[in-house]
Amino acid sequence: MSVRPPKKLMMNILEILRQYSDENHRLSQKEITEKLSKEYDIKANRKSIRRNIINLIDCGYDIDYKETIRMMPVKDKSGKNVIDPKTGEKVMEENIIWSDFYLVRDFTDNELRLLIDGLLFSRHIPYSECKELVEKIEGLSSEYFRSRVKYISTLPNDKSNNKDLFLNIELIDEAISKKKKISFKYLEYDTDKKMHVKKREDGSERIYLVSPYQMAAREGKYYLICNYDKYDDISNYRLDRITDIVITDEPIKPFKKLKWSNKAELNLADYMKKHPYMYSSDDVMVSFRVVLPMIGDVIDMFGTDVRFSDKDETGVTVSTTTNERAMEQFALNFAPDVMVLRPERLRKKIVEKLRNAVEAYEK
Repeated sequence: MSVRPPKKLMMNILEILRQYSDENHRLSQKEITEKLSKEYDIKANRKSIRRNIINLIDCGYDIDYKETIRMMPVKDKSGKNVIDPKTGEKVMEENIIWSDFYLVRDFTDNELRLLIDGLLFSRHIPYSECKELVEKIEGLSSEYFRSRVKYISTLPNDKSNNKDLFLNIELIDEAISKKKKISFKYLEYDTDKKMHVKKREDGSERIYLVSPYQMAAREGKYYLICNYDKYDDISNYRLDRITDIVITDEPIKPFKKLKWSNKAELNLADYMKKHPYMYSSDDVMVSFRVVLPMIGDVIDMFGTDVRFSDKDETGVTVSTTTNERAMEQFALNFAPDVMVLRPERLRKKIVEKLRNAVEAYEK
């Protein structure tokens, strides 16, 4: 089907529908006429508005409307009513009236609000870019949606200030698709509350060379899952702390050749389940005891693949395979409500750290 070229009147009508209409705020032809006159100084009759709306629908825009049938008198060429010679009454005919127009959106207001909340709770997107994205999302709906979201919480002031984030995503995505290694510098905070390039002991700026495999979000932060070239394991780096990325000509180290891969390609869902804190260390089979109110926290952290056993009034035993450092952190965070049972090596390590913490407080 050929698409008619857009006309000024047609695009003005589209903009009015986009700005002022939604499912709960429909526009009549009269209201569209008034807005055309007020905002664009354009005069248009009902037939012209209907014809242009039909053109918009033909061009692929989803515009909803209501049809009502009215009986209207038939007019002759002079504009006079046609009279039935047998009855002496006016000749009437059915006339379909279009009304209550609105532009159907790709996203519902609830979906847009969910996207905005996700941006607001994300700490890895720089303030200015986050604000711009929120405004773009608001523009996907009508003015009535924008009037509601102005009451949402203001953007937090602790967002990342690394303006390279979106450039980083673009370059890393290109490197992953081309299967090329990247080099970059890494930022870290100092006591001046500003980020600085990480340096070696001799004071020179450290350059990282990695094989990029995936990007993933975890707890409001965006990570690059990769292999640091000097080792044969997996590393995770915050995207908002990466800067000065260069895509090299060197091919990546295949993921399935790494020691943790079990000679398989990266399974992102499985990797994220086993790395709730995005730490890099070996995966281990663990068993730990938790109090009953923490069952929900366990599932939130480790997923539904965990196994529960030995449930009683004091708690339940949990078994799963996860990242060792992540399990250590989880146990330390929620002690004494979480107690590691196995492996014994990890249990002793946690006991030692808790003992050292108590001794430090008692000094």
